[in-house]
Amino acid sequence: MFFAPVVRSRAAAPSFRSFDRSFERFVNEAFFTPGAAGFKVEQDDKAWTVTLDVPGIAREDLAINIEGAIVRIETRAEAKRQYKAAYELPQDIDAANTSARLENGVLVLTLAKLVPVSNVKSIEIK
Repeated sequence: MFFAPVVRSRAAAPSFRSFDRSFERFVNEAFFTPGAAGFKVEQDDKAWTVTLDVPGIAREDLAINIEGAIVRIETRAEAKRQYKAAYELPQDIDAANTSARLENGVLVLTLAKLVPVSNVKSIEIK
C-alpha cells in the first residue's frame, strides 16, 4: 500500500475533522482499550476486583504499590518479561485490606475501598 500526504484546504477542513475524530475514536477503541488487553475491573460497595493477564511473569518478579487511589504494577529489572502499568481509581484504596493472587498468568487484585473518615465536630451553642 502507498500512502501519500494530502494538503487540506480550510474550506474542506470541517468535514474532514469529523472523519478524523471518528477514525481516531475507532483506533483507540480497537487497539488501546483496557478490556481488549486482558484488563477487567469490577466493583461492589466494598472493593474493586481488577483482573489482569500477565502471562510469563513469575510471582517473585511482580511488585504492586498502592498510593492513595493509584495502583502501580511493575516487574523487577531482571525479570524475563517486563511489565509496567499504573491505574487510577475514583476513590482511595485501603492497602491494609487489599489482596493479590497470581494463578496461571492471571493477576487478580482485590482492592478495598477506603471509607472516608468524617472530621466533623459539633460545637455547643451558648
